Amino acid sequence: MTKGLASAGSALVTSPEWVDEILLRGADDDSCLYSGGPVDRAALRRLVAQRQARLAEAGLRAGGTLALRLPPSVAYVANLLAGWRIGAQVSLLDHRLTAFEVDAALGRLAPQVLVEPGRVTSSPLSPFADVEETVTARPGRPAATPHAVIQLSSGSTGPSKVIGRTAADLVAEIERYTRIDGVPLPGERIVVLASMVHVLGLVGALLYGLHAGVQVRPPERLTGDSVLDAVAAEPTPATVLGVPFHIGLLASVVDPPSLPQLKRMTTGGEAVPAATAAAFTAKYGVPLGNMWGMTEVGVIATDLFGEHRPALTPAPDLSVVERDGELWVSRPESPYVGLSDPDRWADGWLHTRDAGEVDPRTGLVTVKGRLDSQVSVGGLKVDLTEVEATLAELPGVVAAVVLHDDVITAYAQLDAPATAASVQAALTERLAPYKRPRRLQVLDPMPRTTTGKLVRDRSVLRQAAQEVAR
Repeated sequence: MTKGLASAGSALVTSPEWVDEILLRGADDDSCLYSGGPVDRAALRRLVAQRQARLAEAGLRAGGTLALRLPPSVAYVANLLAGWRIGAQVSLLDHRLTAFEVDAALGRLAPQVLVEPGRVTSSPLSPFADVEETVTARPGRPAATPHAVIQLSSGSTGPSKVIGRTAADLVAEIERYTRIDGVPLPGERIVVLASMVHVLGLVGALLYGLHAGVQVRPPERLTGDSVLDAVAAEPTPATVLGVPFHIGLLASVVDPPSLPQLKRMTTGGEAVPAATAAAFTAKYGVPLGNMWGMTEVGVIATDLFGEHRPALTPAPDLSVVERDGELWVSRPESPYVGLSDPDRWADGWLHTRDAGEVDPRTGLVTVKGRLDSQVSVGGLKVDLTEVEATLAELPGVVAAVVLHDDVITAYAQLDAPATAASVQAALTERLAPYKRPRRLQVLDPMPRTTTGKLVRDRSVLRQAAQEVAR
């Protein structure tokens, strides 16, 4: 385990100085990032100062609002830290969102300054981009809440939630990481495959790594061989951090070399089948750890040594309980901005919408899956109600139901001149690729209950689609 943050103090984490004290402090020659070459702390501090001046020129002030729509990159890191050093609230938008989704998000968030990609010169397969950004002042609004970071739960349209976390909350999560046995130690490396725009890569790799003195190093390309090359590039121990989708990258390497530097691979997101974990350990001789977390709170529980699969140990200072089959997590304040929903947060408890159980003897937590409509596709969360709302709003769509049936599957009733092809083309403009239905079935009419409600039973909808195909 690593050093704690007890000396930080509550006053520090409510002011911009927390960035210097928690994230940027360290020896000038400490290599904290790697992007085509090592980036030491002195260089990172210079980059942050340069971005801070540029954002200030665009009008960003303490209490202002900044939106970042950048791929993971040194530019992303520098602008994020610069925004926080100014004292601004920073909203993170996934660079893979469509223009339609970005416009909707900007309409909701109303940032005063927007940072977007200008020229990207790196390969699309690179998880860490080489990007020149553009900075644009906008007629937005100053921050209405004390949150340091704002994220959208599953995109930027439909019923997605606006989630806010304060600097104190982020520092508390970094503190939890320092007390979890099995996390990378000072002087070690994180080979990060998870996007730093989302909570696992943002806090579990970037912020924790900067604080703990752990180098954050993405591979040159998102391939199995490139990941192993990144591990082998230096003699220091390395942990590979990603989502279950990334396990397949390493599994695809036919004859991997001996890698004494490889300490473990850790994944967050959906549970990994025991057979997959066993095959990984047999191939590489290291544990395949697992983490459970949420955008609303960060890391909740872990099993970094693969000792309790599928069960997990709650992270320090978090309580996890089971209520009527649902897992609740202690959180003093609601993370939702502009939403008061006692079914999601009430009386200091975050309702995760995950089914699960807590062992009364050991306290170990077992997550059994989602209770609501949110699913994981390639490690990225998709809210099916958002997809359904987007589909239902298209011209010519009379009714729609979207389910996850091995893949995202849409059923729709259409009026002329709408066709399946025109609907799919419209969805391409409005939804990121990982959110789009893999199957679109046109039904006329859509099955309904006796009370007129749309039927959502998978077997009924499958049967209706089979009858159309005959």
